[in-house]
Amino acid sequence: MSKTFVEKILGAKTGSIVFKKPNIVLTHDNTASISKTFAKMGGEKVANPEQLLVVLDHNAPPTTAKLATDYQTIREFVKKQGVDKFYDAGKGICHQIMSYHAKPKMIIVGSDSHTCTAGAFNAMAAGIDRTEAAGIWRRGETWFRVPETLKVTLTGKLQKGVFAKDISLWIIGMIGSDGANYMSIEYHGEGVKTLGISERMTLSNLASEMGAKNAVFPPDEVLAEFFDKEKIDGIWADEDANYEKEIKINLDELFPVVAAPHHVDNVLALAEVAGKKLNQGFIGTCTNGRIEDLRQAAEILKGNKVADGFQLLITPASQKIYLQAMKEGLIEIYLDAGANVLSSSCGPCLGTGQGIPADNFRVISTANRNFFGRMGNKNAEIYLASPAVVAYSAIKGEITDTRELENNTEKFPFSKDKKSKIQIADDENRKIKNVWNYTDIDDLNTDQMFAGNLTYKVLSSDPEAIMPYLFEGFDVNFVKNLKKDDILIAGDNFGCGSSREHPAVGLAHAGVKAVIVKSINRIFFRSSINQGLPLIVNKQVVENYKPGDSVDVDFEKGFIKLNDEKFNFEPLPEKLMQIIEKKGLINWINATK
Repeated sequence: MSKTFVEKILGAKTGSIVFKKPNIVLTHDNTASISKTFAKMGGEKVANPEQLLVVLDHNAPPTTAKLATDYQTIREFVKKQGVDKFYDAGKGICHQIMSYHAKPKMIIVGSDSHTCTAGAFNAMAAGIDRTEAAGIWRRGETWFRVPETLKVTLTGKLQKGVFAKDISLWIIGMIGSDGANYMSIEYHGEGVKTLGISERMTLSNLASEMGAKNAVFPPDEVLAEFFDKEKIDGIWADEDANYEKEIKINLDELFPVVAAPHHVDNVLALAEVAGKKLNQGFIGTCTNGRIEDLRQAAEILKGNKVADGFQLLITPASQKIYLQAMKEGLIEIYLDAGANVLSSSCGPCLGTGQGIPADNFRVISTANRNFFGRMGNKNAEIYLASPAVVAYSAIKGEITDTRELENNTEKFPFSKDKKSKIQIADDENRKIKNVWNYTDIDDLNTDQMFAGNLTYKVLSSDPEAIMPYLFEGFDVNFVKNLKKDDILIAGDNFGCGSSREHPAVGLAHAGVKAVIVKSINRIFFRSSINQGLPLIVNKQVVENYKPGDSVDVDFEKGFIKLNDEKFNFEPLPEKLMQIIEKKGLINWINATK
């Protein structure tokens, strides 16, 4: 039978649950928290030290004594465990570091949602949460559901002034932030051969913003050249494989686009927002901090100055790239232009380090997310664009097209009417009886439920420490009124965003009886199981619920009772049900030692 890439590498047909031993398990600053969870599982020595890749990057160098102590704890842990693949603060962003280790045919997991970046190397790479990472340290393996596959066929070649970031945002705008939910994305077509490894990493990286499990590129001559080989021994789909969805994109027809606040799939033609005044720009991150990105920016900035009052931050994705940029004279160009060049770190992207914008600042960034409050200030706006657009906009002090077209009337052809709300009013009560009603809200993301910068206040996944901040950035009344056996009902793409497990930890600890949604983000689904939080996907219930309705769940018989009407739901596979019944992965592992 013909197979997709993911069916071949996981060795089972779509929909199957399989247990596999990953080649690499990536963790970053959250390694300190994971080591505590590992200890709770009875772990002393990790099952296979060669699996571990540990990178200190999310707040490097540390900005508080607590974080510095955490970093030292991690250094001691990797030394004790005999972990060879360890990169200390400043060495680089974990997904760039992964490019030094990823190989075709590998299975890679990481406690970060953008682990999918490694798909550029013909690897199966997917994000997991902290608890699951600890479980792999303990047992050496984890479970995978073999996902459906989206086939993306690229033809043609990008025109001047259009970049890989534009391809990614174009697809996200076309299918939505949940358009590839729980899917594997395969990139096919002659257009793929026109994309270098750096560009492929950008496309693979942004697969998580489409809800995908992974994205992957073929083991072709471009990859062979990267590894300095004539031919690559990899894995690829059969020509007549079955796909859940297929889309075709002619690269010749693409034009520059941006993601406007406050959602990655709020995509517009650059022309539709051109001229908007800006205060800050950021070039870097795991999405666009590679040497090719830095060269694009330097070419535009050379001999120019950033606009008066504008703050431009540039962060190379690794120390190696930083050194290469120095040798090529790029750093001097940036400094001459008036930019600030920062150490390799994730900090500016998620608001935990330097570069937090001021109130009412409008920022243009090469990052992967522009959620409400993402860069550390909910009173700022973030636009996402390519490095070239950010550099050119920094000179002009406003959103600017590098192509300098006059009377540009381009419009993005896939506008969406999404019902997303970034914040509940302080005087709004969303709880009636025991039901929290968020049925009118799609894309309730992990930053809204537990902001990224909070993870450095709450350095572990300790539920008591998490509880005061749960949903703080979204509904200030949530924690005040949350009770045991409450039920939460929400719309599509619940839990999108990072692999942050804190919301699932908090909801499970509070004794939430069930979360009922139209659709769920893949990593949040795994987090819910790992924390013993019952989560049910049932579109009918969400669409039929009205404020004040009575809602109850019978897990044994597999139905939700909405007033007097019953709605059935599919039970989880037996092993996953065991984890739920044991109230989480820690208890399940301790019970099965």
